[in-house]
Amino acid sequence: MLSVVFKSVVIVILTSRRGGCSAADVPDFAAHFGSKTRYEDAALYRRRLADTWADIRTDPGPLLRTPSGERCSPAHLTAVVRHGSRYPTAKNIRTIRQLSELLRRSEGEAQEDEHGEGSAARRRDVLRRWDMWYTDDMDGQLVAKGREDLRQLAMRLSTLFPSLLGRESLRGGRVSVLTSSKHRCVSSAEAFQEGLYLGANMTSVNYRHRVDDGLLRAYDGCRGYVEGVEMNRTALAEVHKFTRGPEMEALRKKVADKLGFPLRDFTPELLEAAFYLCSYELAIKSLHSPWCFLFEPCDAEVLEYKCDLKLFWKRAHGHTINLLASCPLFHHIFRTLDKAGRPRRATDTPPDPASFLIGHAETLLPLLGLLGLYKDKTPPTAANYRSQHGRRFRSSLVVPYAANVVLALLDCARGPRLQLLVNETPVRFPALPDEDAPLYRDVRAAYRHLLDGCDYQKACTGGPAGGREPNTEL
Repeated sequence: MLSVVFKSVVIVILTSRRGGCSAADVPDFAAHFGSKTRYEDAALYRRRLADTWADIRTDPGPLLRTPSGERCSPAHLTAVVRHGSRYPTAKNIRTIRQLSELLRRSEGEAQEDEHGEGSAARRRDVLRRWDMWYTDDMDGQLVAKGREDLRQLAMRLSTLFPSLLGRESLRGGRVSVLTSSKHRCVSSAEAFQEGLYLGANMTSVNYRHRVDDGLLRAYDGCRGYVEGVEMNRTALAEVHKFTRGPEMEALRKKVADKLGFPLRDFTPELLEAAFYLCSYELAIKSLHSPWCFLFEPCDAEVLEYKCDLKLFWKRAHGHTINLLASCPLFHHIFRTLDKAGRPRRATDTPPDPASFLIGHAETLLPLLGLLGLYKDKTPPTAANYRSQHGRRFRSSLVVPYAANVVLALLDCARGPRLQLLVNETPVRFPALPDEDAPLYRDVRAAYRHLLDGCDYQKACTGGPAGGREPNTEL
């Protein structure tokens, strides 16, 4: 039986501490930054929640699990990986600049109060000394920590799959790397390859990757999605309601009072800018920023929920077209697995050992949706925040920086088996809940309705009509 000791999360934590934050330096809500959460913070929090998640098992033990007594060996690995930690986008930076300017304009307006060190005036004074160092040209580019995110992930996968990611595979150019055209993804693809070569104890890297937005950003070319969701304000009605709802309004007033700002000047966008400044400073500089002290864990959960609402209704289960727009990626993955698992003679050329696709949170979420993962019985809305604390759809845990979906094809005595890992955690296919590594033919049968259907052209050329229904079948 294939047995690989589960070390991934431990390695993540150890590497994150090296030269970075100690545990005391990390905000106690670091695992609630939505898609701007660091990989290592999500890993720690996920382990604490493991007992409450029916579709995830995170007990220490073999990471690749096959039936007892059945001999297996890795035959192929396909992984979809999100880029690593990045700078804010230019749009985010403009909002951060507005927040910084509002602080400067308010200088001298506040008076000392009886709270002394905790007063709004003193708090603003600390934040005024904060250096607005972000510039527009940073625009979402990968940062040094992001390169390390991908490098370390690749090294861990090399340790887990040495027979697939060794020197022979790398030298022969048999490891495929596809990437989105966005610079943070191209840089992540390079860093990932550096990690693969380091994992194989090779001193020089031969970068080989190809841009394929048709797979990794298929939603951009899907007219049904662009018109029906991306450009349609009503598609995100629940997000807009929550932004104006009681939880967000109470938080906006709370933080405005701390800063001494008139509520009319402190918009929801500026509230989010202050919160995500805490996350950016942590992810980029391993710094517990003064912006973090404006928030408590309960505040972070409100803003995390707002992020989850947006991603659910814009990129995940919320609308059928969100998932159909990723049909090309879904089909590509299974064609690759089909080829790798096809019976062959001893004289046949062996299949390529590994395929890596580097994309975005928006790449992973629809794929996970098509696989049927992280779908709650009751969808998140503006009105049910209080009942959603135990939800499975948590972007902080599902798509942090460097998030990854790994499908490992195993050559076993009874035939090929498929093991699914999400963020280096064993996850069972929803349609096959009793097996960690079911036979590949059973997995394929479970998704036959998508492999034989899931018509991207039909869904994407038909316009918004018929694509905006809440998802009930995928």
